[in-house]
Amino acid sequence: MKNILVTGGAGFIGSNFVHFMLNKYPDYTIVNFDTLTYAGNLENLTAVEKDPRYRFVKGDICDAGQVTAALKEHAVDTIVHFAAESHVDRSITGPAVFVQTNVVGTQVLLDASRAHGIERFLHVSTDEVYGSLGATGYFTEETPLHPNSPYSASKASSDMLVLAYQHTFGFPGLVTRCSNNYGPYQFPEKLIPLMIANALNDRPLPVYGDGLNVRDWLYVEDHCSALDTVLHGGTLGEVYNIGGHNEWKNIDIVKLVLKEIGKPESLITFVKDRPGHDRRYAIDAARIKNDLGWVPAYQFESGIKRTVQWYLQNRPWWERIISGEYKNYYAAQYPVQH
Repeated sequence: MKNILVTGGAGFIGSNFVHFMLNKYPDYTIVNFDTLTYAGNLENLTAVEKDPRYRFVKGDICDAGQVTAALKEHAVDTIVHFAAESHVDRSITGPAVFVQTNVVGTQVLLDASRAHGIERFLHVSTDEVYGSLGATGYFTEETPLHPNSPYSASKASSDMLVLAYQHTFGFPGLVTRCSNNYGPYQFPEKLIPLMIANALNDRPLPVYGDGLNVRDWLYVEDHCSALDTVLHGGTLGEVYNIGGHNEWKNIDIVKLVLKEIGKPESLITFVKDRPGHDRRYAIDAARIKNDLGWVPAYQFESGIKRTVQWYLQNRPWWERIISGEYKNYYAAQYPVQH
């Protein structure tokens, strides 16, 4: 393992993973392959853009020619596949792009990877493919898939493609399914950064329904360390759940953010619930912990403090996103490719 292609490396988790791997492995080259949709932000990677071990390729995973060219040019031997449309609300208003990117794009990557002789292919998925839990119990890797949104249905489909290619062709695929991530560089349409940004601007904090939906939260750096663990030690054809065993109600998350920032709870505004809103997710991460020895390093209380501080210290970053100005960065930094 020497040259790793990271699809969607300009996104939230992808960019954190690029930073993590470059910091940990001085002899690895990381190729960031990203088409720069609205959620892809190259400003996430300004600290490494001049690193000789880092490459950026603007490309679409649905374009077989672009994928194949990148694999050949950079002698890629490993792929970590983050690239996906990922926002549930957007999948409800426009499902087609989720099927195209998440399903067709994954199939294109798999075929190109087979032709190129990729040694390891890690597909990064979500616990949302399991559907909704009741008040008790946990998702295990054997839990039947029951996706309830166009987004989660498209991710479940891409999971099945990776596993089918492994079974049918002996393809070197692995799948991880993670609980909700939070931390630096998260696009401010997601719960925690949205609440931080609105609170700092004294704007209403919109909370779906009664706010009692439960999610299992994991600090993004812990997710990156888990992916690193699976990439290097996981059994091919296996699925690994990644979670922090850290359940919080949405309303309690919002109140905690307000407390950290020093803003009143009167900013909370309850809004009409999202269609098909899953009530509870909770991950059983026993397999990755017992088989591979991974454990999260951050407790939620310390992780959320780090996250709030990051958004306080990097206000220009998310203000440029809200204004749309962040999209100009690519044109300025990569005029030849633009």
